Amino acid sequence: MSPEQSRVRRTGRRPAWVAAAVAVSAVLAVAVPVQAADDPSEASPAPAAPSVPSAPGPSPAPSSGASPQPPAAPAFGAYLDYGPRGVARMAELSDWLGGTRLRVGHTYLPGDRWSNIEGAPGFLDVWADWRKGRADRMLVLNVPMLERNEEGLDDDEVRELLRRGAAGDFDHHFRHLAERLVALGVPDTVLVLGWEMNGTTYTHRCGPDPEAWKAYWNRIVTAVRAVPGQRFRFDFAPSRGRDAVPWTDCYPGDDTVDIIGMDAYDQPRGMPFEEQVSEPYGLQAHVDFARAHGKPVSYPEWGLFRNGDNAVYMRRMLAWMEEHGALYNTLTDYCPHGVWQCGDNPRAAEAYRSVLSGRADAGPAEPQRPTAPEPSAPAPREEPPAGCSPLDLDDWIEQWLGGKLCLRPDWWSRTR
Repeated sequence: MSPEQSRVRRTGRRPAWVAAAVAVSAVLAVAVPVQAADDPSEASPAPAAPSVPSAPGPSPAPSSGASPQPPAAPAFGAYLDYGPRGVARMAELSDWLGGTRLRVGHTYLPGDRWSNIEGAPGFLDVWADWRKGRADRMLVLNVPMLERNEEGLDDDEVRELLRRGAAGDFDHHFRHLAERLVALGVPDTVLVLGWEMNGTTYTHRCGPDPEAWKAYWNRIVTAVRAVPGQRFRFDFAPSRGRDAVPWTDCYPGDDTVDIIGMDAYDQPRGMPFEEQVSEPYGLQAHVDFARAHGKPVSYPEWGLFRNGDNAVYMRRMLAWMEEHGALYNTLTDYCPHGVWQCGDNPRAAEAYRSVLSGRADAGPAEPQRPTAPEPSAPAPREEPPAGCSPLDLDDWIEQWLGGKLCLRPDWWSRTR
């Protein structure tokens, strides 16, 4: 599609945790932590037996008198928030779906500066903990290729940055990220590198110099794969349609791409689903291209948009992803795109819920390491120390800090 038809910039995922952390650090100097009682993520029953990616086969016939089991759900999740609140909300969305388990967690690294693209200390910990809770879970992490990623840099500056990246100037940032993820115990994270490169929204766009962009992608993948212990997979994920440039012009090659994804929203206005399938560089072109290159498909971002509360789109898109054996998909679940966290789309929400509610656990996308030991029962909630008043902070701050804080009444005394 043309650049004018590309969706408005989404603001719900851009992290503001750095500023919050600075504010909280001032409180830490005078506050005493109180242990939190509950883990924000869902309980972790024993995982299903590992299996290789394939279309699910028929279920065994039930024994006499047994009710047929609902079909297994493909690996799916939703983008619910970039930080600890996103992890906590996965359990809530699962409850809304009648217990269907979300196997995919999805978050984004901030693209404001290199230190955040490297994975700032503390930012990824809660996601790593969630991923390690079950063997069949998948962590999907969007990784910007350049800092100042949403600052509207002009093509000349982007071109120069891409060429510097292709020359290896930024390799060390991605090595640091890989080392951090390995140290956190999530060396199998799916890295959605330089997403929507065929558009104009991001500094890491391909259009100003496709050859430099492809060379830079290959440099990053080479640098990351050199880190001991890594088992990362790289997802090449353009936006649906032509956008600013054909996304096929940006494809860096089969050796450095593991998954061919697509960010697919219900747009432009008035375009029916059939045309989203058949348009140049659309849904059909995506699956055909992936098949020709021997790669699985994915949908890291998808959801409603220009056509409003469109239940037909919701059902058709869910069926499309299942029909074509998507390795995973994650709905962008905030307004205007989402269904659970967005009250503007009740008909689409009911369609999403009716398809996925009560689905049985699916097997893992591929063999995984054994499940971590089951966590012990949470300790009873601790009472604040005598003379210490609890602070009422947002739940995401308490989750990030690892518990509640309380303030001693004499903290301002100059005579302490």
